[in-house]
Amino acid sequence: MIPSPQSLATVSGTALAALAAGYTTLAGIALRRPANPGRLLARQPGREALRAVTILKPLCGAEHGLYERLRSFCEQRYPDFQIVFGVRDPGDPALTAVRQLQRDFPALDLEVAADPSQHGTNAKVSNLINMMPHARHDYLVIADSDVQVPRDYLERVIAPLADEGVGIVTCPYRGVPRPGLWSLLGSMFVNEWFMPSVRVAALLGSRELAFGATIALRRESLERIGGFAALANRLADDYALGELTRQRGLTTVLSGLEVETSVDEAGAGGLLRHVLRWLRTIRAVCRASLSACRSRFWVQPSRAAPPSRWRCSRSRHRRES
Repeated sequence: MIPSPQSLATVSGTALAALAAGYTTLAGIALRRPANPGRLLARQPGREALRAVTILKPLCGAEHGLYERLRSFCEQRYPDFQIVFGVRDPGDPALTAVRQLQRDFPALDLEVAADPSQHGTNAKVSNLINMMPHARHDYLVIADSDVQVPRDYLERVIAPLADEGVGIVTCPYRGVPRPGLWSLLGSMFVNEWFMPSVRVAALLGSRELAFGATIALRRESLERIGGFAALANRLADDYALGELTRQRGLTTVLSGLEVETSVDEAGAGGLLRHVLRWLRTIRAVCRASLSACRSRFWVQPSRAAPPSRWRCSRSRHRRES
């Protein structure tokens, strides 16, 4: 007996509702579980074993709240760290906030790398390449300009690197909207869809994760993949960094620490452009890596996309140049 269209519609609707309910339940479980239970949490070193760290901060332009977000990195409860701020233009308005930080924290090692040299097609990676000669330490943290962190941030993201099998440590993040409907919608995209999907992917065993909000790694691991030059022509540079370290047998750790990122969307047009760019990034990554596509339902390629920040290829929610 051939089922009627009404019966098919009922069965299909029930199946879709069951799938949605199942995913929602799984996401709820994932959000309540530790990001990395087990051996990595047990092997964190004491404070006396924490290594000196260089934080790399690529900047481009004056963003709302930039000083406060950069200040959160200066206020770390960590024994020895350096921050290198990178710009292409010595007159970049982002340096106003940096100069104020240098006055407010004279005891900290805060350095500016201003260099217009272009390496490949990715402007952010060019900035990082130009910053590396200023990096004095062998433990590196790359963090986008719109990220704000708690005072124990460095200690928590560096600790898993004591395990030599770890390639990178990356942080989940929460979008904090600026006033306005479009910023709110952009933050909802991050908080209500993207990050739960990341947690579900991690729960199911995926480690194809790397977010520009934070990537921590050892200099030796970076050199093994060919340095930042290996990313110079890659669109999703943060995803590529994780991918290249995993290809060398190193593990990606999703930290249990969630950082905050600012979401600032002026209108519907900007939000739409950013989402379209994100979808193009997914397409580009999927063309290059079939394995990346297998988990694409759950996880987007690098945080190279959700709405907000694409201008100058500076940071996590990269704005279009």
